[in-house]
Amino acid sequence: MAQRTTRTRRPASRESGTPPEPRTPAGPPRPGGPRTPRRLRAFLSRHSGPDAHFGVRLALTVTATAVVTVPFVLALVLVESRWAPLYRLDRDTAESLHRAALENPGRVRLLDLLTGVVWDPVTLRLLVAAVVVWLLTRRAWRLAAWAAVTATAGGLIGLLAKTAVERARPHLPDPVAHAPGYSFPSGHAMTATTTCAILLLILLPLVPRAWRALPWALAVVTVLGVSYTRVALGVHWVSDVVGGWLLGIGVVTATTLVFEAWRADIGRRRTAAGEGLEPEIRTAHPEPPLDTSTRPDPTTPDRPTTPDGADPAAGTGAGPGAR
Repeated sequence: MAQRTTRTRRPASRESGTPPEPRTPAGPPRPGGPRTPRRLRAFLSRHSGPDAHFGVRLALTVTATAVVTVPFVLALVLVESRWAPLYRLDRDTAESLHRAALENPGRVRLLDLLTGVVWDPVTLRLLVAAVVVWLLTRRAWRLAAWAAVTATAGGLIGLLAKTAVERARPHLPDPVAHAPGYSFPSGHAMTATTTCAILLLILLPLVPRAWRALPWALAVVTVLGVSYTRVALGVHWVSDVVGGWLLGIGVVTATTLVFEAWRADIGRRRTAAGEGLEPEIRTAHPEPPLDTSTRPDPTTPDRPTTPDGADPAAGTGAGPGAR
């Protein structure tokens, strides 16, 4: 009995140098047992190269773009199908604001000034152009390209959508304003959305944190204000300006994801919307220089190489001074 007790306590004793006897498994490992993490780690290690990273980014970009464009597509479907609640909202709002405009000519002149000068798409695009020039002087080449491409793509996509939908503008008695072209989506609303997003994402890092609510409020007032002028002047329906907002957000989201992918490629962290697109714009060198490593240097003479591409003078002792 004493011998059995000693044999039982021997594996747990710290003074003994004999390791405990291994336990015999009770049965075959289950599918969810220890082998599963090893297989998962092996799978991830085999599929974690640059190609896998590119595929993940591409999938995320497509997913995010689809998420932000679904509301626009839904609005387009409702407009094209003349959904009764939306049609009544458009008609009632247009008629109510038109009556108010006819009763106050001075208000019409103010709205026309705001929509035709202050918030005109040409004015907003000139603001973006000025920021692009400033970015070029700061050598922020890629951020300048992002801003220019986003503004240009927004204008072209908006024009293409107008041409594809061919929605007529409101026809009201005694109109107080006229506008050419089709109605959906509103070009003014879309331009205001893309421009405000571009300016916010670029300039927010330069604004102290305590004051960052001010540019956000200014952007909201601009987008809502220009949208209100278009409906109040009788040149757009409510659904037109909502479509402009949604399509503008979709364009900015798509180009921003591309810029974020570039930041990840060079090892920079992903930023939040409240930080701006490139917080490094505050520094003297916000971006690395453009990659020119693939361009041959014309001042360097060609050197002979072996069939495998190696330099025959390197590591062979054949160079000058070799003994």
